[in-house]
Amino acid sequence: MPEQFYWALEAAFNGLMTGVLYALVALGFVLIYKASGIFNYAQGVMALFAAMTLVGIMEGQVPFSHLINAALGTDVHHFGWHLPAVVGILLTVGVMILFAWVVQKVIFKHLIGQEPIILFMATIGLAYFMEGFGDLMWGSDIKTLDLPLPRGTNMWLDEATFNLFGYGFFINNLDMVATVIAIVLVAALVLFSQYTKQGRAMRAVADDHQAALSVGINLNFIWVLVWSLAGFVALVAGVMWGANSGVQFSLSLIALKALPVLMLGGFTSIPGAIVGGLIIGVGEKLFEFFIGPMVGGATENWFAYVLALLFLVFRPQGLFGDKIIERV
Repeated sequence: MPEQFYWALEAAFNGLMTGVLYALVALGFVLIYKASGIFNYAQGVMALFAAMTLVGIMEGQVPFSHLINAALGTDVHHFGWHLPAVVGILLTVGVMILFAWVVQKVIFKHLIGQEPIILFMATIGLAYFMEGFGDLMWGSDIKTLDLPLPRGTNMWLDEATFNLFGYGFFINNLDMVATVIAIVLVAALVLFSQYTKQGRAMRAVADDHQAALSVGINLNFIWVLVWSLAGFVALVAGVMWGANSGVQFSLSLIALKALPVLMLGGFTSIPGAIVGGLIIGVGEKLFEFFIGPMVGGATENWFAYVLALLFLVFRPQGLFGDKIIERV
């Protein structure tokens, strides 16, 4: 077979791995939207905040150290310890659960029954608050996420594909690990949503808040649970992307790449988020490979949004979303 075919196959494989990560980010949006009808603009900043918190906890950084030193004239930045990754992740999960409880009690508990645009604006305010709060808490410098994850090209796969096809596939070890972790988490969320009591309660709340209340479902508990799950998803997404490119404030922009995924799959569908992520991931890589050289390259920056625009024109509910029927 021609070498170009193998290049395209390698690009498609990398696109699949990227698409799984896109789907993981999109799941955070879907979980909150299904249970509360809130489009959470702050999902990307949640991923950034979770990754910054993980780095700070693992490195023993003193929270708000710059503020404390400026106010008290001290020069304290670290506690002097370095925690294992597992301990740091567990403590960060606890922080994200606390964050979910505070968000529900302080903000959204008082906005029940408000128009969707008001809830959306609240998440915009939450995003900017979290970004500034994270800056004060952990500092704005680029951080390295030191996790015991394999990096570099997978030499075994390179040699195996070279022996089989005469062309070695350059696949990053970190991307493969991130893909496996994302697949496991996505599968766990699907099983949780479909087969657990809390998952069924989440779907009941999504269908009708009042009906859910009438059968004894605690709305506050469900919403704290949903925000906690979204925070956990944000943590995993932040860790995977942060380990690859460093923990920096541009990390919050990964949420923008999840928007086309949601438009393709539907805002209320977990399977739709998965399929949409895979379509976007593979599509942008292959489009860059075949069409990019003809138009000057850099098509990965806009391909997903153009594809989403086409879906908005011809199928606004997405592939798996509920079709909107208006009777006049």
